[in-house]
Amino acid sequence: MWQALRTIWSNTDLRKKIAYVLALLVVFRLAAHIPIPGVDAANLKAFFNSNAYLGLLNVFSGGALENFSIVMLGVGPYITASIIFQLLGMIVPKFEEMQKETDGQRQIQQWTRYLTVPLAIIQSYATITLLQRSGGGVLGTLSLWQMIVAVALITGGSIFVMWLGELITEKNIGNGISIMIFAGIISRVPLSIQQFFTTYDSSQLPTVVLYVALAVVMIFAVVYVTEGQRKIPISTARQVRGQSLAGRETHLPMRVNQAGVIPIIFAVSLVLFPPIVGQYLSTMSISWLAKTGNVIVTAFNNQLIYGLLYFIFVFIFTYFYTSVVFKPEQIAENLQKRGSFIPGVRPGKPTAEYLQYISSRIVLFGAAFLGVIAVLPVALQAFASGPTSSVVIGGTSLLIVVSVALETVKQVQAQIQIRAYDQF
Repeated sequence: MWQALRTIWSNTDLRKKIAYVLALLVVFRLAAHIPIPGVDAANLKAFFNSNAYLGLLNVFSGGALENFSIVMLGVGPYITASIIFQLLGMIVPKFEEMQKETDGQRQIQQWTRYLTVPLAIIQSYATITLLQRSGGGVLGTLSLWQMIVAVALITGGSIFVMWLGELITEKNIGNGISIMIFAGIISRVPLSIQQFFTTYDSSQLPTVVLYVALAVVMIFAVVYVTEGQRKIPISTARQVRGQSLAGRETHLPMRVNQAGVIPIIFAVSLVLFPPIVGQYLSTMSISWLAKTGNVIVTAFNNQLIYGLLYFIFVFIFTYFYTSVVFKPEQIAENLQKRGSFIPGVRPGKPTAEYLQYISSRIVLFGAAFLGVIAVLPVALQAFASGPTSSVVIGGTSLLIVVSVALETVKQVQAQIQIRAYDQF
């Protein structure tokens, strides 16, 4: 660890990249504390503390939502836009083909940016309206001009956050969107610790021990699955630059969880969407809409339904996102160009089909395992007493933090290795 830190510090380019990313995160955290006028801060915090679904979104935004700041939606609209195009890739052949091509991915990325704008407008208006109808004086009545200004500020803040995330991604230190969610969650840790010691009661000790044990199990499981890999043997049967590599064997590592943390973030965003819509509908004056909203909220308060949908979404997105990032045809082509092959498998299309087969088997285990880990905090609520809504929030947050930390460390290590090779 210390050797890695010394390597980072001694490398000017890498040190500047990390400093740049940290500076952008500081800007994001500062923006999270710039409020939009016209809200009762105390009532707003109490409202989010009493609402499990909005409370989880508030954790992801790093408290920006309860501060009613200009970046209160965080990367939410961008994630929603990404989910829409990911789902289109599942059902529309043209989008599926585009997702497998570099130019197509760039085009979809551009469309995702465009779609983020109207989604930010819709989500900001819906959030403001929900707060107005929540009661308790959280947000007073806004004039038409005040509503337009508030929606414009929140939409601009969402676009700003999306831009910051893409700037971070360009530095190859990690996925910008994931890192910003990571920063938002971590920023809440000191406050959570303070609240724990303020409200702690010795009678809660068994529950606390159970939570800590669950956290340790989740960390171990996520690290184990993320680091796990299947090594595919590779043989080389020709000379490269005058050096005979015939008979030399290497291996192709295939990670169990190739999709990383993105499926978890997508799954959380998707599973939270219906109950929030239900809460919005339940406040409407039209009776059938209000009844529909109440039915949705009641259904998602059932932990069996919530946990089952959460598991299904994590499983599906892990499977699908792996098919986007893992390209067996490209790997098979590169192996054939280098004169390498998998023993017992013909080069070209048979190699691609073999890699796809192995990947499907590995991802089946990885997706199921990740889904089980994701719903463990939900299952715990059936057996534990105390603030159960915080169990889901803490469990999901821990899952994302560990996954993002592992991915970021891997990318930093890759940067270190690249610079080590450049010295020779």
